[in-house]
Amino acid sequence: MKNAGINGYGTIGKRVADAVSCQDDMKIMGVTKRTPDFEAKMAVEKGFPLYISAPEREGLFEEAGIPVTGTIDDLYEKIDIMVDCTPGGIGAKNKEVYQEKGVKGIFQGGEKHDAIGQSFNSFSNYKDAWGSDYVRVVSCNTTGLCRTLQPIKDLCGIKKVRAVMVRRGADPGDVKTGPINAIVPNPPTVPSHHGPDVQTVMYGLNIVTMAILVPTTLMHQHNLMVEMESTPSLDDIIDTFEKTPRVLLFEANKGAGSTAQIMEFARDIGRSRSDLFEIAVWKESINIVDGELYYMQAIHQESDVVPENVDCIRAMLEMEEDPSKSIEKTNKNMGILG
Repeated sequence: MKNAGINGYGTIGKRVADAVSCQDDMKIMGVTKRTPDFEAKMAVEKGFPLYISAPEREGLFEEAGIPVTGTIDDLYEKIDIMVDCTPGGIGAKNKEVYQEKGVKGIFQGGEKHDAIGQSFNSFSNYKDAWGSDYVRVVSCNTTGLCRTLQPIKDLCGIKKVRAVMVRRGADPGDVKTGPINAIVPNPPTVPSHHGPDVQTVMYGLNIVTMAILVPTTLMHQHNLMVEMESTPSLDDIIDTFEKTPRVLLFEANKGAGSTAQIMEFARDIGRSRSDLFEIAVWKESINIVDGELYYMQAIHQESDVVPENVDCIRAMLEMEEDPSKSIEKTNKNMGILG
């Protein structure tokens, strides 16, 4: 049994905490918060030991009536690895602290690859993280791209990928960002950063991406055009997606024609927080024209990276050498479909 801590019990951190807690080979020893908000209170109610990441703010937790177990310095002594889920840019600074404390660290896609030194995706480069000290789990968009591009690459090879990301403007709980009534090139330059991010785990992949922001909070949506090295049948592509873990095919003509309906599916199957850990591919969108594969997919930005964090723990702590076995174990314990 390995012991993990969560630094930053927010959108991703609370989901990773739940995911680790349902595994039988790892345990959450504590989570950290900087602010005594409802998430801090919920962490305590769920039984997670709560530690203060900014010790000078202890008085605020006392005033809010939220009991704490100690400060983050106390947590370091109890863990084998820290999963850093702090806002983008802060994790890179925390890495220096983890190095001083002699604690391994996992970081999220908001950090720069160069700042951490190594990136991770369960399907693309699991074994490269074996025994590593500091690894970054790639972003939600990059995770979504890798989940479906890797099996295609394995099936028939890839010459080039072109992808257009239609990105949600904000998470559902975010009241500070937008747009509210606009479509925004994000970034306005082409290519966007998403392609280079994919290349940090799918080495040498020829991929060009562009992205826009739209006024929705539910999911990201991707439109992919893939030039293949060989041309399989359409049935082969569909069969590959159906057999790929953490990928689900949805049919628009059967009530799943939008991201809203896909998220309703997540609610209906009883997922906590309506999470969809799987990548949703619209079956009708899958087509091959002149040797080029086209398809559309949707990514739940709050949750698709969560199982990757669990697999990353196993790789870094040398708990399971076979990526397929780790993926299977994580999926089973989290109730992931596909």
